[in-house]
Amino acid sequence: MLTAALLLSACGFHLRGPADLPFDTLYVQAPPTSLFATQLKRAVSAGSQTRIADSAKSAAATLQILNEVREKQILSLSTGGRVSEFRLLYRVSYRLLDSKNIDQIPPSQIELQRDFAYNDQQVLAKEAEEALLYRDMQTDAVHQLVRRLQAAKLKS
Repeated sequence: MLTAALLLSACGFHLRGPADLPFDTLYVQAPPTSLFATQLKRAVSAGSQTRIADSAKSAAATLQILNEVREKQILSLSTGGRVSEFRLLYRVSYRLLDSKNIDQIPPSQIELQRDFAYNDQQVLAKEAEEALLYRDMQTDAVHQLVRRLQAAKLKS
């Protein structure tokens, strides 16, 4: 046991810990019904020292969620001409501005995709699977955006 503990501590592995964002306050500008923005605010508040501001004037940085798109494409058809696979796409476009409205991160995009098999005999189950995959992609996009914000360096 002692040897295993020593080997694990020597390998350099450690938990990610809180995100160290390069600004004290952040305003998230997004449509009021955006679930992505709500999840992002929750992740920033819980996982970092950064506070979410109520207005852009009182924030050191403003994150604009420019666009959030969900797409569904047919990936393959069966020999009978029925859909057998779908590809789900989830895109989030954003940009980061400082308190002087200067781009710190120019308009950028996070794009995720998932493929899943479809069966006409299991329509309700496949709809639930699709919703779960979109929710999973949204969570992944939130984590990616927090990491990108963490890597941002505010230019004066």
